Amino acid sequence: MTVEDVIKAFKCREPEKRIPVLRMELDYELALLYEAMVENNTHRVDQHKARLRELRQEMLMLEAL
Repeated sequence: MTVEDVIKAFKCREPEKRIPVLRMELDYELALLYEAMVENNTHRVDQHKARLRELRQEMLMLEAL
């Protein structure tokens, strides 16, 4: 988490509207990760894990506000 991330989160005026959307994005990304794992596609697995880490960080910042 960088200082820019924190500033961005504080500037977001309606985190309560972003959190439900973010949860849907997390669910979708998890579904894509599952598909990549079933296909044994390690490149896609790594991509989805990286995206999930980003979404998790954003969720933690929004919940802390």
